[in-house]
Parts: sequence; C-alpha cells; structure tokens
Amino acid sequence: MEHRIVGPGPYRATRLWNETVELFRARMPLRKHRCRFKSYEHCFTAAEAVDWLHELLRCSQNFGPEVTRKQTVQLLKKFLKNHVIEDIKGKWGQEDFEDNRHLYRFPPSSPLKPYPKKPPYQKDVIKFPEWNDPPPGTSQENIPVRPVVMNSEMWYKRHSIAIGEVPACRLVHRRQLTEAHVEEIWKSMTLSYLQKILGLDSLEEVLDIKLVNSKFIIHNVYSVSKQGVVILDDKSKELPHWVLSAMKCLANWPNCSDLKQPMYLGFEKDVFKTIADYYGHLKEPLLTFHLFDAFVSVLGLLQKEKMAVEAFQICCLLLPPENRRKLQLLMRMMARICLNKEMPPLCDGFGTRTLMVQTFSRCILCSKDEVDLDELLAARLVTFLMDNYQEILKVPLALQTSIEERVAHLRRVQIKYPGADMDITLSAPSFCRQISPEEFEYQRAYGSQEPLAALLEEVITDAKLSSKEKKKKLKQFQKSYPEVYQERFPTPESEALLFPEKPKPKPQLLMWALKKPFQPFQRTRSFRM
Repeated sequence: MEHRIVGPGPYRATRLWNETVELFRARMPLRKHRCRFKSYEHCFTAAEAVDWLHELLRCSQNFGPEVTRKQTVQLLKKFLKNHVIEDIKGKWGQEDFEDNRHLYRFPPSSPLKPYPKKPPYQKDVIKFPEWNDPPPGTSQENIPVRPVVMNSEMWYKRHSIAIGEVPACRLVHRRQLTEAHVEEIWKSMTLSYLQKILGLDSLEEVLDIKLVNSKFIIHNVYSVSKQGVVILDDKSKELPHWVLSAMKCLANWPNCSDLKQPMYLGFEKDVFKTIADYYGHLKEPLLTFHLFDAFVSVLGLLQKEKMAVEAFQICCLLLPPENRRKLQLLMRMMARICLNKEMPPLCDGFGTRTLMVQTFSRCILCSKDEVDLDELLAARLVTFLMDNYQEILKVPLALQTSIEERVAHLRRVQIKYPGADMDITLSAPSFCRQISPEEFEYQRAYGSQEPLAALLEEVITDAKLSSKEKKKKLKQFQKSYPEVYQERFPTPESEALLFPEKPKPKPQLLMWALKKPFQPFQRTRSFRM
C-alpha cells in the first residue's frame, strides 16, 4: 500500500482527497459476504474498511502514524456522504457510518473531486520604491536598521574624483522613505521568500495577497518580549486572566501551589477542560481561515524538515499579533505538558500527546468550507508544531536581515554620474562582521588611508600619463590628502626621485665661432728701421 507523496502547491487538500480515494477504491480487498441469509459479492464490512484505511493512512507520509481509528471512521463517514462508498442496498448520503459489521460496496462510478476555480483577479505586483518615486504617505516609519560601513571600493569611488579619476558627479537625495514604502517592502519580500521556499510560480492560488497585512508582519518581528512572545498594544485582545492562569498552572506542574490554586483529586483535569473550552469556542482558528491553504501547502514539505520550518516561520509572521501570541502560549503549554513525566493522566484511554493533538488541532487549523481532510491535516500540522514550536515561532533571521538591508540601502544618498541610469538599483552591501577593539582601532587609524595610498600608487605607476599630467594629479592629491602624500614622499629628495632632472644639452659650437672675428686691414708700423 504505497501512498504517493503530495508536495506543496495549490489545492493540496483536494489532491490528497483524490489520491486517497483512488488508493482506497483500487486496493481495498473485496470478497463475498452473507447477511440475513443472503450472499453479496464484491463487498466489505465497515470494520474491514476501518482496519484497511487506518493502516493506509498511518503508513502514508502525507498523514503519519498519529492518525487514530476515530479519525479514520470520520473520514469513512465523509466517503459515504460523498458517494465514494454506499451500503449494500445502494443507500448513501444520509446514512451514518459506524465501526461495525454492516456491509458496504463501491458504486459503479465514483467521480473524483474537481479542483475549485477561484474567481480571477488582477495580481497586485508590489513594486519596490525607487529613487524618484512620489511618496505615498507622509509619516516616517521608525524601524531600526543596521548601519553600513564603507569598504575600500566605496572609498575609492568617493575620493577618486578629487584627483580626476572619474568625471564630476552630483548627489541625489532619496525622497523620504515613508511608512507606506517600508510596509510595501516588508510585505513584498516576505511573500517572495515564501513563494521561493514553496517552489511555486505564483501564490495567487495558495494565498490571497490582498488579505496580507504588512503591519502584522512588522509588529510580529519587532514587538516581542525577551522570550520571543508577541507583545500586544491593545490589552483587550489578551487572553483572559483566568485562562492564562490555568495555562501557567499546567505548564509549570507540579508547582501549582505557587499560584495559590485549590488542589483536589482531578484538579488538573478540570483545569485542562477550562483551557480546552476557551480555545474550542474561538470564532476563528488561530491560523485563520484565509491562511488555511498556505499552511496545508507547507505540509507537503515535511519530508524536508528544514525547509518546512522556514516556510512555517514565514506563514506564522502573517498572522494577526493576537493570534500569534495565543498560538505561542498554547504551543509552549502543550509541549511542556507532554514532556512533564510528573503530570497525572488528563484523560482515560488517551495518551497525553494524543490528547493534546485531538483537543487543540481544530482550534489551530480549520477550513471555513469544511474540507473533507480537515481533521487529518490539522492533526499532522499540530504534531509537527509541537515538535518544532521553538524554531517555528522565531523570527526568520535571514528574512529580517535582507529586508533591513533593503531599507537601509533606499535611505542612503545616491551618486549620480553624467549619463548614468537612475532606475538601476544597486544591491545593498552585506553587513560587517564583529571585530575586536584592537582591530577597530587599527581600522580607524589606517582603514581610510590604505585605499588612498593604493590610489596614489596607481597614479605614480601609470605609464600613460605624461610627466606634466602626473605632476598635476600629484599636486591635487597632495592638496586633498597631505597626510597620505607626506607618508609616501617624506622628503623632497624622495619626491625628486620620481621626476629626475635630465641634464641640459650643451649648445653646439660652430667652426666659425672658433676663429677671430673679421677685422679690417690696418697698416702697421714696420719693425725694421
């Protein structure tokens, strides 16, 4: 009995239903049975169907070994209601299915469920704010962002203009990054991360992005306590104090005496019933109706535990803050009760872990349209949540870091060069690593001088520059950065070595210049007497 793994994607609940129905109809053993002195061919009893389907679901990686026999009976009731099976006399729909010896058979044709068709709507593509976008709002969102330290390449671009390496530029100040801009960035990048993890081309059939509130995401990231639990601004949406007190009592058992609660035989069962009644009467499940398909889709990644945890982290960020807080407190209580060996049995006939899943699965995950596999899918999700709740209910650090870098990048000044395209947005630089105090002092003293010294050496060794141009650039550099220049040329002699004086050629002497100049003939007096 092999059950194909149904991965993430739209309509996963419907695909699981069709897969289970096909396997049940194709492999359920059929044989001859007698009932009231009459024989029936190709049929099965209700108990045989429960046994076979229960084993199929437990061995399936889509549902897991946590499936109970009671859940299997509930699923067969839905099979009867949807005419997947019928009783031996051809009745179906209104009849009730029970775990007994009643005979059932497969109808001649059992159509599979069609995939629902959602009304088409235009996909709202969330555009990142660019440098010249008009501001959609007026208020400024005060969200903490990490400072970005310049590297050597950025220093080079900033200071190379002083020595004429790059053409002149102008600074373009980004228009004020408003609250609406920041919220759009958080919403868009969060949904993009979820879409990438699920491996989907679009989220439109898994999640209606119009219903995603970006304010919820930002609140769930930053408004948290030291324990990571969401802090609510509206105290009226808190858990009632009597429910919170009961949850603390069971979570910290057997220290209930510290909470000054009355103790008697069966006290813990009454406390648990109080909590179960409150969560059982919620108007909407904690994971909300409109996120049902998204969480069910993530269930297809449970074979890849790390990816499933990351996807659940992002989905839980989309919850309203009050729902996320209630879920955090509930999962922490459930996990502590299951790990507490001193906790007395809270129910006869059920183990503590099974009781937690059966009691709270419906108040955590449920479909508004009553999907046929609600109970099985909810039990599978709650089981995974209990085992990984500490990781799942953390803020995904990679997502937070990426968005903060994006916001910091858009708040910085842009350098505009002649002919450059203003619409091209450079990726934000990565964060710096933590350094020691000694390394910080060294970088503060020499960090900015090293790239300038390298730039000076480039000018010195540039063979394409004439001596006149090189002298001009060095003079500009000396004027802008005298300390760096002084370190490279500490004495005038070291600077003179760069431009050695060439010996002046002696003027050529003409032959006629060696002779005496022409003088007129003068009669001289004879020495002879």
